[in-house]
Amino acid sequence: MRSVEWIDDSLRFIDQTRLPLEEITVRTADVNVIAEAIRSLRIRGAPAIGVAAAFGVVLALNPLICRTRADCDQALAEAEKLLGGTRPTAVNLFAALRRMRAAFDGTPLDSPPAIRAALLQEAQSILQEDVAACARIGELGATLIEPGSILLTHCNTGALATAGEGTALSVIMSAAAGGKVTRVYVDETRPLFQGSRLTAWELVKRKIPVTIITDSTAGLLFLQKRIHAVLVGADRIAANGDTANKVGTYTLAVLAARHRIPFYVVAPTSTIDAATAAGDLVRIEERDSREVTHVGGIRVAAEGADVFAPAFDVTPNELITAIVTERGILRPPYSQTIARLVEPA
Repeated sequence: MRSVEWIDDSLRFIDQTRLPLEEITVRTADVNVIAEAIRSLRIRGAPAIGVAAAFGVVLALNPLICRTRADCDQALAEAEKLLGGTRPTAVNLFAALRRMRAAFDGTPLDSPPAIRAALLQEAQSILQEDVAACARIGELGATLIEPGSILLTHCNTGALATAGEGTALSVIMSAAAGGKVTRVYVDETRPLFQGSRLTAWELVKRKIPVTIITDSTAGLLFLQKRIHAVLVGADRIAANGDTANKVGTYTLAVLAARHRIPFYVVAPTSTIDAATAAGDLVRIEERDSREVTHVGGIRVAAEGADVFAPAFDVTPNELITAIVTERGILRPPYSQTIARLVEPA
């Protein structure tokens, strides 16, 4: 299963808003469709967003528009603005756009078809690097899981969120393949149910025992000592290890710390934002209030009440047991281990 893939000069993606009731794919050659899909969460998950944005840049260099290098430069600038305005927190989006800009600037060619070919090659590299990172992350992270483990995960970090097998869910699947996982608890992840809709769907497909819980049930599971480890993804990891992830992650980190349960953040190195010193500097995206007040288009909240709808929260580094990347497992002090990881070779 591939959440995003390049086929015959177009991007094909799974419409995640339709899961699990319908498995619908969309194929487009329009960067505007990709931008809308990212904004509306039809394409979601930080790595998948980055990959989709890279191919969106390629599609923006439409041969009908780009007749000169200057035309291509202008189209790229417009695509950067369009795609960069979709999801402000996920750092992979901006990392991918920077790479596409660098690929353009580093191409001395004047021929628009050659420029587009060079950018397509860069987008393909971004995709393949994510596929490889997911595989390595799963392999490394599985070493942290003890045999007979019952795990808890939040939101969706599987193949739907990446170009490969996932991040935190890749670890879970690798550990399960090794016979280490007894059961996985998946919280609903309100307000859009990415846990119960998407993660549970992926685990069922892999025949891994899964139990869906409401977000507020997690505390009881910790109290009853029914969780052995928590694994979550990340949308941005600051230079000090503070981690922005789907709202509700911080709550689970506090619970895990209170009950002395390992809390693992799992993400590719492309999610590390060494330019952001700490989590309080991360811009937190706020979503449409209807995502909270409505379910399936039906209003379930009282009219007249105000709504606060952040998409993410920030987990302080001291609550994180380890950060699993494709280049190794990081331990505290994160300011040092992250600096060593991202320093130029």
